[in-house]
Amino acid sequence: MTIQTEQLAQTLHRVRQTHPVVHALTNWVTAGDVANALHAIGARPIMASALEEVEEIVSRADVFVINVGTPDPLRIKAMLSAGYCANRLGRPVILDPVGVGASRFRMDSVQTILSALRIAVIRGNRAEIGALAGTGGQLRGIDSVQEPPDIHAAAKTLSQKTGAVIAVSGAQDLVVKGEMIVSVENGHPMMGQVTGMGCMLTAVIAAFAVVEPDPMVAAVAAMAFFGLAGELAVQQAKGPGSFRINLLDALYAMTPEELKAGAKLKD
Repeated sequence: MTIQTEQLAQTLHRVRQTHPVVHALTNWVTAGDVANALHAIGARPIMASALEEVEEIVSRADVFVINVGTPDPLRIKAMLSAGYCANRLGRPVILDPVGVGASRFRMDSVQTILSALRIAVIRGNRAEIGALAGTGGQLRGIDSVQEPPDIHAAAKTLSQKTGAVIAVSGAQDLVVKGEMIVSVENGHPMMGQVTGMGCMLTAVIAAFAVVEPDPMVAAVAAMAFFGLAGELAVQQAKGPGSFRINLLDALYAMTPEELKAGAKLKD
């Protein structure tokens, strides 16, 4: 499968035209950043987490994001309830298994989610993907400090187990679906110095998955777009604080034509 940069540009254009509603049950550390990133790209965020309302909210949204960065039993129950509803209504469900290898509770919670729900895209760092695939990977906090011996094999294994597209963040991003692999070579090391970059990226993937029916194309488009925004943001940044602000501006200002010209893909 060869993905053309024109497809990426068209996907960004459709997000800007349709303003998809993204229900993100994300972690409380980065919820504001996630909402701001979604606003910047033209999407409409809603961050409901109460069990009493998540089904109603997700029924009025276009996509549902599960982020386990700050898990507790009630949040996991709400994620499952909203996920069942999203699956029933045919809404894409996007999973960010933040810190999945950091505790048994997180691992058990994510495994329950994967066994109960149909997931379109799983987005994680190399250690998280390795841990879920059962092929190794080490986290310090939620940061990947040791990736599995073969990240390509780990992503393929996880894709085959779950049926999901696997989006792997790192120095070189990977998007994997079964035997298909696309490398996305956009991005900048400064992105690893700001908390919430992965959470924001997962939400952007979700918005793209609303307007692009092929989750592989949606994930590639979102990762190239987000990585290119990081490249543009660092040009004016003096450090992590100004980079974070400049990133939002880059997400807001980037045109489909700029994405088409700047995306760096490798099959």
